[in-house]
Formats: sequence, C-alpha cells, structure tokens
Amino acid sequence: MSNAKRLFLHFRRTPAFVGFTLFVFVLVLNIVVQGPTHFFSSRSLNTLFSKNMPLLLTTMAMAPLLISGTLDISIGIQLALVNVVSIMVFQEWGVSLYVGFSMGMLASLAVSALCWALVSVVRLPSMLASFALIYVVRGVNVLIMNKPQGKVPEAYYKTYDSLIGGVIPFSALILLFVLLIWLYLMRTKFGRNIYAVGGSPRNAFAAGINPVWVQFQASMIKGVITGLAGISLTLMTASGNPLQGEAYGLRALSACIIGGLGFGGWGSMACAVFGAGFLVTIQNTVYYFFNLLYRIIPGFTVTSYWQNLVSDIIIFFGLLMTIVTAKEQREALRQGFVKQFKGGESATQ
Repeated sequence: MSNAKRLFLHFRRTPAFVGFTLFVFVLVLNIVVQGPTHFFSSRSLNTLFSKNMPLLLTTMAMAPLLISGTLDISIGIQLALVNVVSIMVFQEWGVSLYVGFSMGMLASLAVSALCWALVSVVRLPSMLASFALIYVVRGVNVLIMNKPQGKVPEAYYKTYDSLIGGVIPFSALILLFVLLIWLYLMRTKFGRNIYAVGGSPRNAFAAGINPVWVQFQASMIKGVITGLAGISLTLMTASGNPLQGEAYGLRALSACIIGGLGFGGWGSMACAVFGAGFLVTIQNTVYYFFNLLYRIIPGFTVTSYWQNLVSDIIIFFGLLMTIVTAKEQREALRQGFVKQFKGGESATQ
C-alpha cells in the first residue's frame, strides 16, 4: 500500500474528515460561483475573514468544552458582554480602549468560571446551566449598557479591517494566534488529560487525573478565545450593543458538530475550524449564487429569507451527514481495537 493511500485511509478515520470534505466541497463551489479572480482577491478574502472572525473564534472556543465533556450555549451572549464592557470602560472611564478590552476579557473569564462552577462543581446539566446563563448575562449587559451606543476610534477598526503587506488580512492573525496556542497546549499534559476526561471522567479520575480541574482549564481557554471573539465583534461593528451575538452560541455548536466534534473526547480544534469554515462559506456561496441568477435571469428577484432558507437546508443535511459518518467512524475504530486486541491475545498464546 502506498504512503499516500495509507495517509488517506488514516485521515478518513479521523473526526475531522467529514468536516474537511464538506468545507472543501463548498469552498470549490464558492470559487466556481464567484470566479477565482474575485474570490482570491485581497479585498474579498479580507472581508471573508474580518466579517466572520467572531463566529470562527466562538466555534473554536466551544471546542475545548466539547472535548472535555461539557458545553456552553451562552457563549454567544458573552460576546456582547465583552463588547459592552470594553465600550463602556473606554467611554465612561476615559482610559485607553486596550484597558477596555482587558476588562472585557476578564468579564469573559468570570462568566466562564461561573459556568464551570455550575456544571463541574454544582453538577447541573451543562445545557440547562448555560441556557440559564443566557438570561443572566443578557441582564448584566443591559444593566451595563441600556441601549446601543459608543464608538470605537477609527484607528482601531481600520487596523482590524486592514491588509498586512496588502495581502494578508489582519484579522486572520487572530485566528493563527489561537491555533498556535492550541497546538502548544496539545503538546502539554493538558492536551492528554482533556481527552481522557472527555472520554470517561471516572476512568480519568482512577488514573490520577482531576476531571474538575481539567474542565476548569478548558473553561478558561474557552474564556480567553471568547474574549478575543468579543473584541473582534467590537472592532467589526465599531460600537456597542448589549443584545447582539446571542445566535453565535447555537451556530458555534452546530459548526462544531458539522466539523466532527463529539460530546466528550472526540474531535479536535481542526474540526471546529472546518465546521465554522463550512458555515461561513456556504452562506457566502448561496449569496453569490443568487446574485449570479439575478444577472443571468431577467427580472429574477429573491429576498434574504430564501437565501437563509437554502443555506439552512444545506447546513441541516451537513449535520445529518456528519452524525451518520461519526457513528460509522466510531464503529470502525472500535472494530479495529477489538481486532488488534484479539491479535495480541493470539500472539501471546
């Protein structure tokens, strides 16, 4: 068997395979619909990254939670918390916006720690606890900022929306930074423990791993990435809004599932990136597809409702495909382990 084929068969068994396949498919489709020249233009890529960075980062923030065996659907409204804290600290205290961003990051970490305490210490179901937190955080947001207001200085949001060397989107550096930090963490003791806890907290505890502490670490990582997502949202909108971003929570969870992440010890950060990339690219593809029809067919018009409907239907089928394939992958891995175990028994006899 050739090395290329062996690598492909190995990759096919990984959780990220389906998410990668879906992402590549819609990416190629998007390039065809837009045209290679337009798609690969610096302006187009910069818009794609800068406008969707909050979703990309929110999905990546959800990944360590799912791997460790928990989740937080209030992560969307937490972006608004980072946003309002950053704006109000800058506006009311008269300090640098960097101080506001720092306070917003601390607010994200505080909510992440609260969610961890409710789930891992008090032992509330993660879905129930995080759902309740949506209303708590929303109330705090409105208490801090009772209406949309504030303005980010032009130098900040212009930098966020700029191109480095006229080619590389500045916002893409945030994504690269998070990926590099995650790659480092996967080489540490935490990288091994998070999968052990996600797979079986009881077995991990028996092996000397503290599941509560590992989930706390995962929550803090999630808090940092969520803080970066909230800062990106602030720079993208250049203002404050206490009620924005709530939909990011469920969208991030959907993107993780599409990418191949499972609840507890299954998946990787690559799954989150591919899943979020699929959501972003399919919406972009549908938008340009309808624009293409508008140019080709005289008198053709369509509302944004139909664009969203087509996108959601495709996303729904992507979810179904991922769920079915994930079951097949798990079964294939289980059979492989059983076969390997039996082979080892035969060799010892």
